[in-house]
Amino acid sequence: MVAADGSGKYRTIQEAVESIRAFMDYTVTVYIKNGTYKEKLVIPSWVKNVQLLGESAEGTVITYADHANINKMGTFRTYTVKVEGSDITFRNLTIENNAPRLGQAVALHTEGDRLRFVGCRFLGNQDTVYTGAERTRLYFSGCYIEGTTDFIFGPSTALFDFCVIHSKSNSYVTAASTPREVELGYVFRNCKLTAAPGVDKVYLGRPWRPYASTFFLNCELGGHICPAGWDNWRDVRNERTARYGEYRCSGAGARTDGRVKWAKQLSQEVDLKDAFSWL
Repeated sequence: MVAADGSGKYRTIQEAVESIRAFMDYTVTVYIKNGTYKEKLVIPSWVKNVQLLGESAEGTVITYADHANINKMGTFRTYTVKVEGSDITFRNLTIENNAPRLGQAVALHTEGDRLRFVGCRFLGNQDTVYTGAERTRLYFSGCYIEGTTDFIFGPSTALFDFCVIHSKSNSYVTAASTPREVELGYVFRNCKLTAAPGVDKVYLGRPWRPYASTFFLNCELGGHICPAGWDNWRDVRNERTARYGEYRCSGAGARTDGRVKWAKQLSQEVDLKDAFSWL
C-alpha cells in the first residue's frame, strides 16, 4: 500500500518498487491510494510480474516536470515514469509530465516487454509517450493519451484498444520508428481521436525512421484530422518505405479522397495474432 498522506506502508511509489524482490515468478500488486506523487519513477529491469493499481485514474497522479531544455537534458531523460522491467501492468492511474511547452517532455518511457496499461491517463505536450525499445510489445486498453507533437513515438510494437487520443495543437499524433524487420509498429483499434477547440490540422503520423508502421482500424477520426492524413517528414524517400494504413474508420476525418497515395486503405484488418499472442 502506497499513500502520500502516510496512511500506507510506503509514502512513495519508488519506495514500494524498491522493496520488491528481483525476478519474481509470482505477481505482486502495489496498491496506490489517491494522491499526487511528485516522483521521477524508475521500475528497474529486474522487477517483473508486478501490477501497479491506482485507487482511481483521475485521483492517483504521478507527475514531474522535466523538459529537454533544462540543462541540455535532451528528450530521453525527461520521463516521469520509466519502465525497464517486463511483465508489468498499470491500472487506473495518471502519468503526467506537466512541464511548460518549452521542449520535449516525456510522461511515460517504456523499455520492458509485455507491458499493459489499462484505464490509465497519459498527460503532456510534446512526446508524451515514448515506446523506447525495439522488439518490445505493449498493450493500452481504455486509456486516454494527450499531447501536441509526436506524442506517441518510438520503435516498439504497441496495440491501442478503445483509447481516446487527444490532440492539443495542430501537429502530428504518431512518430513511429519501427525497425525494417519488425512487421508491426503501432496499431490503433476502436479508438477515438479528438482535439482541443481550434485544432483543425493534425496528421495521423509521420515517420521518425523510414520503415515506420502505423495502422488505424475501426477508429473514429475527428474533423481535426487533415485530408492528407499522413506526412513524409520532409523526405519523399520515406513514401517508399513507411507502412501506413487505415481500415473502416469513421468520422469527419476519415474521408479517403484526399489521402496521400502512399498510405493504404486496407481491405481487411491487420493480423495481430502473432504480435499479441501473449495477451
